[in-house]
Amino acid sequence: MPATRQPLSVAIITLNAVSQLEDCLKSARFADDIVVVDSGSTDGTQALAERYGARVIAQPWLGFGPQKQFAVESAKHDWVLCLDADERVSPELQAAIEQALQKPDAGAYRFPRCNRFLGRYLKHGEGYPDWSLRLFDRRRARWSDDAVHEKVVTAAAVGTLRGDLLHDSAETLAAYLTKQNRYTSLAADMALQAGKRASFGRLAFSPIVRFIKFYLIRQGFRDGLPGLIHIAIGCSNSFFKYAKMLERQKSDAALR
Repeated sequence: MPATRQPLSVAIITLNAVSQLEDCLKSARFADDIVVVDSGSTDGTQALAERYGARVIAQPWLGFGPQKQFAVESAKHDWVLCLDADERVSPELQAAIEQALQKPDAGAYRFPRCNRFLGRYLKHGEGYPDWSLRLFDRRRARWSDDAVHEKVVTAAAVGTLRGDLLHDSAETLAAYLTKQNRYTSLAADMALQAGKRASFGRLAFSPIVRFIKFYLIRQGFRDGLPGLIHIAIGCSNSFFKYAKMLERQKSDAALR
């Protein structure tokens, strides 16, 4: 560790991630502490993490936001970089992080995330730059309590770093769609709990607006077939979230 750099912890949450975690841990070796919070893996994830010198803490699943916050609170140092098991820090991003921590001028930092989808790193549309706020001083920022679509919340200044966080999910399209179905259910529940309401207009026009914004204006078409499939799934997610909200609204109305 350079003598002038702030000490850094990396926090990772896992569940049966042995096929993805190794590259993540290799990319995080520049940190001074790695903590892996595992929610019940049975595939050797915990043993792999320990082989790379990580501290492993078992914690039953709390939801994405609370689970990540638990990991942050379990870190040894106040400056924390939060990673998912299928992400890795590029050399360019590592250099930017180490430089920023020599003399931090913000309480949190964001950087672009580059998503690999169907064998291709997306560089346009909804897949990039996918700004991710993942490096922060935990005394000045924290994860939200959201069960899905969690985010880091802070009142501190947010800086921007160069270099990509590489998201290299190896899941099949079928597995990806299964996960998206679960996410849209959680997103529908969260929206209703926040007092939001779905309508026919949102159901019909939200996917269209999303397609125009990301596929045309932000040039998702430049990512070829993977870019088209990615935005098509994103538009479907928007449609099904509102459809599930309408279903729940109708069910609640029938119970009154």
